[in-house]
Amino acid sequence: MRSRLIPLFVFVASVSLSQLAFSQMIVAHRGASHDAPENTLSAFRLAWKQNADGVEGDFYLTADSKIVCIHDKDTKRTAGKKIVVQDSTLAELRQLDAGKWKDAKWANEPIPTFAEVLQTVPEGRTFVIEIKSDERIVPVLKSELDRLDHANINLLIISFNDKVIADCKRLLPNVKSHWLTSFKQNKATGKWTPTADQIAKTVKKSGASGVGMHGNTQVIDAAFIAAMKQGGCDEFHVWTVDSPADANYFSKLGAFGITTNRPAFIREALETKTAAN
Repeated sequence: MRSRLIPLFVFVASVSLSQLAFSQMIVAHRGASHDAPENTLSAFRLAWKQNADGVEGDFYLTADSKIVCIHDKDTKRTAGKKIVVQDSTLAELRQLDAGKWKDAKWANEPIPTFAEVLQTVPEGRTFVIEIKSDERIVPVLKSELDRLDHANINLLIISFNDKVIADCKRLLPNVKSHWLTSFKQNKATGKWTPTADQIAKTVKKSGASGVGMHGNTQVIDAAFIAAMKQGGCDEFHVWTVDSPADANYFSKLGAFGITTNRPAFIREALETKTAAN
């Protein structure tokens, strides 16, 4: 009886490992931002209720060296009053309402601090930290991570600024990072940049663990991913993917993660597709 159980156990284990190897991390873009005001504690808490594997937030350094969660350089779009984040103090920014622009029911949502967002992350989940400021934020981020308990969660730092990534690699060598890029098309030639080779070179130069790319299906295909890997960039995630068809496309290409405004919707779409196959 025992000799029969061992092969069965090995088979079940191998299937489970195979499923894990091909599953994508579903990351809530600025929290569950389709349903709640982006980059607020309500959006992040809702993302966890929607069973996201991770949340992504945008972070700026304030004039008094605090780190706050907001996407834009100023507060006009999400708080109604234009204040430049890096020229303002935390106290000034906390007086603003960052929720009611979405709907009256979200009124009185403050702009959160880095620490407040981190503290929403459940054990075993992932906190994706997009750095919007320049390199001056990195030592402050290190100090925050040194003082805050994050032993039981996963961290991923992302930035469009390769110098920021390089500084994070130097000061936070044990934290995974991805360099971010979108794509531009030359109207005359039709060619897209950056190329797979250019991405791989930037990732290698910055010391990043991989790349986060805008989910452009016109550019990213199996050949593009193969070329990146040949250049030494083995890991990628895509943003911002709200289409089930696109999510399935990038899943099949082996994306490390899929960032979406609609984590529950995209997870259900991928699980339904997997079950159907």
